[in-house]
Amino acid sequence: MPLIPDEAIPYLENMIYLPMVLTILEKDRTIFESGPFKLKRPYITMVEGATKQVQKELKETRVYLKKHSMQVLRGEGDDMFTEYVFFHGGYEEHRRYLNVRLRNRVEDLLSIYFAIVEKVF
Repeated sequence: MPLIPDEAIPYLENMIYLPMVLTILEKDRTIFESGPFKLKRPYITMVEGATKQVQKELKETRVYLKKHSMQVLRGEGDDMFTEYVFFHGGYEEHRRYLNVRLRNRVEDLLSIYFAIVEKVF
């Protein structure tokens, strides 16, 4: 029997990925606001819409983790891997993520959130 339930893993991983997505969106918004774009508003609107969606999911994730007494902390990292420590019910599980995998997943999530925002428009 795993120490951390399988159904909790996506929530724990959201605490890794979603803050990264928010960081990227914030940086992109700054670039669009200060960049030499003729029509900035459509880009900024897309980024703001995606940001709101990510923030909503991050809030839901935090509520789930708090309700189930779970926590995620960043551990050691190097050029190849970043370690995260998942805490639940007095147990801790160390997981190492390939940095390329982290980057690729964040890129996938950005595409997903932009697609969600695009459907709204």
